[in-house]
Amino acid sequence: MANAAAKRHLNQFARRFSASVQAPRYKFAPKNYTGPSLSKTDTLKSRHIPPAVLDIYRKPLVLHQGSMQWLYDHEGRRYLDLFGGIVTVSVGHCHPKVSEALHQQIDTLWHTTNIYRHPRLYEYVEKLIAKFPGDLKVVYLVNSGTEANDLAVVLAKAYTGNHGIISLQSAYHGCSSGVMGLTSTQGYRQPMLTPSGFYNALLPDPYRGIWGGCRDSLSQVPGACSCPGDCVTSDKYVHQLSELLDNSLPAGRVAAFFAETIQGVNGAVQFPKGYLRKAKEAIRKYGGLFVADEVQTGFGRTGDAFWGFEGEGVTPDIVTMAKGIGNGFPMAAVVTTKEIAAAHAKCTYFNTFGGNPLAAAAGKAVLEVIEEENLQENSKVLGKYFVERLMQLQKVFPTIGDVRGKGLMLGVELVKPGTKQPLSKDHFGRIFETIRDLGVLIGRGGRWGNVLRIKPPMCINKDDVDFTMSVLEKALKKNENVK
Repeated sequence: MANAAAKRHLNQFARRFSASVQAPRYKFAPKNYTGPSLSKTDTLKSRHIPPAVLDIYRKPLVLHQGSMQWLYDHEGRRYLDLFGGIVTVSVGHCHPKVSEALHQQIDTLWHTTNIYRHPRLYEYVEKLIAKFPGDLKVVYLVNSGTEANDLAVVLAKAYTGNHGIISLQSAYHGCSSGVMGLTSTQGYRQPMLTPSGFYNALLPDPYRGIWGGCRDSLSQVPGACSCPGDCVTSDKYVHQLSELLDNSLPAGRVAAFFAETIQGVNGAVQFPKGYLRKAKEAIRKYGGLFVADEVQTGFGRTGDAFWGFEGEGVTPDIVTMAKGIGNGFPMAAVVTTKEIAAAHAKCTYFNTFGGNPLAAAAGKAVLEVIEEENLQENSKVLGKYFVERLMQLQKVFPTIGDVRGKGLMLGVELVKPGTKQPLSKDHFGRIFETIRDLGVLIGRGGRWGNVLRIKPPMCINKDDVDFTMSVLEKALKKNENVK
């Protein structure tokens, strides 16, 4: 049972939201739905959609239209989108400025490859590269995060002449045959041999890791250290990385170390303070490069900085990005130095669709909206408020084992009370379904699928956070006694 203080807080919380869960007002009238019925989509899915593509809900959700942070289903019901199409809708569904940029470009020039020059590509590259520090000056434009990470592997091997690639346990960097070895999450790896030369280092996880640690977040693991600078555990985890380098790779033959600054698919796992900077130093001693996967953490989402790696005090050799780069338009990029790009020029390279006029127009508009609407600052302010509210909820519900993340990239790990055992799939599923029934769409992740992933469009506001908290409180309370 919760202690007396927690009970008082719960009573205050309940009084505040006791009437009903009311979504914030939003002036928008969705169009009438004219697509196939839910039953027809069931038939079409069973016949033509790969069985590996799963529905996230027991009752499938047919989404019809979107406006900023809101989505509408085929029956006209409104949902607050706290997952942003898997951390992809950065500035809002159908943001008018991005929509207008695409409309203007589609009537001018749809497509030409980068073997020709067109103005939108050069305007975009100039604006994007201004966001990077140091010698990160060269941009490859591609189509997806998987493709970006695959190209980063090629660049690292071409520059170093080495073959070994290291990523962290429980990481997700794509699921193509070329990068499946980078992804060390069993749920995304086919039961087949992956390409040789990929290695997975011990995950430095303050919540579940063997040495714990403190992280750059308002929320810390109960009983964690509180180091004023780098966490004392960072050296221990980096030592394990060095042991992998010493024992599992040919001497001095590592090409690159890949890491997200906050793991996304694994449920917003943050590393102990100082780990990434020290890991880069260790990799450098063995001749390798550091590749920062900013597919989910980039474009101001973490609040403190435009790129997640900036908050870690480290400058990568290569940066990959996708998802929020186009607000849902399929595009991605790899940014690196002139020296690394020069090593790639041993043969010709082109990308048919990368940097096409439509993508460049959308990407440029996204950057402008982030600046004009101060969305990075919004992520910082609302992220702090969100974490504070989640920490309050954690005091009431022992099902919440960990609250973590920064900005609008947050994770809430649900466990069996009094333990770190993942909440059962059935119990988690009931909570997850209730959240949807109450009008909020949220992500699901983590090694055991027991983490609520909160990564909304960066245009959300305080009322949206309050609405979310009322929904979470009701969902947890309703399912509190599920066995």
